Amino acid sequence: MATSIKMRNPETGLTKQGFYGFSWTTFFFGMFPALFRGDFLTFIGTFVILIILAVITFGIGAFIAMFVWAFMYNKYYTRKLIEKGYRFDGTTQENALAAEVLGVEA
Repeated sequence: MATSIKMRNPETGLTKQGFYGFSWTTFFFGMFPALFRGDFLTFIGTFVILIILAVITFGIGAFIAMFVWAFMYNKYYTRKLIEKGYRFDGTTQENALAAEVLGVEA
């Protein structure tokens, strides 16, 4: 189950939700959570890879890839937010837990 963490960019003041843990929305809806979060390059890349896998393996490879990607996507997305300058903006305990799970500094 995914856990959300509030994130804020100190330079722009913008806030976004970061996530960590298994992404049920990615598992059930494929690459569309990336599109709805504004992560367009990941959406396009995932779409292309899933189409190629589906054609080559008659759909089985795409299903397996979606299962694996559901474990990875939330961590990937939140780390990308950190690279863009966002910082954890929850409580001290929430920030420490998120940093530990994601393998970054709070």
